[in-house]
Amino acid sequence: VQLVESGGGLVQAGNSLRLSCTASTDSTHPFIAYAMGWFRQAPGKGREFVAASTWRGETLYGDSVKGRFTVSMDGDDNSVVLQMNTLEADDTAVYFCAADQTGPTISSREQGYDTWGQGTQVTVSS
Repeated sequence: VQLVESGGGLVQAGNSLRLSCTASTDSTHPFIAYAMGWFRQAPGKGREFVAASTWRGETLYGDSVKGRFTVSMDGDDNSVVLQMNTLEADDTAVYFCAADQTGPTISSREQGYDTWGQGTQVTVSS
């Protein structure tokens, strides 16, 4: 199973960007995600939780993005979207998609996720 991210890039502060992530699977490796979400890592810093959603639509957000970012998961095709509005220079980071196949609760911890994408760069210029 691979998680494939898209939508990163360079954007000016105050503008918006939309990240997408889809699980790439085959019939020999079934994949059903309980929750999918996003973490980010800025240069010289640890990985930070951004947002996550369960297949039922329960969501969780990191404090620094509440009110600006929106996460949504499609349980039918194991995909997740992160809509990022009012971007700030501090949002600059590599954004990683993550999936949790087991549950039973939504998590903001890295250990709560078992599958990871390769990351996509988001750069916000001030």
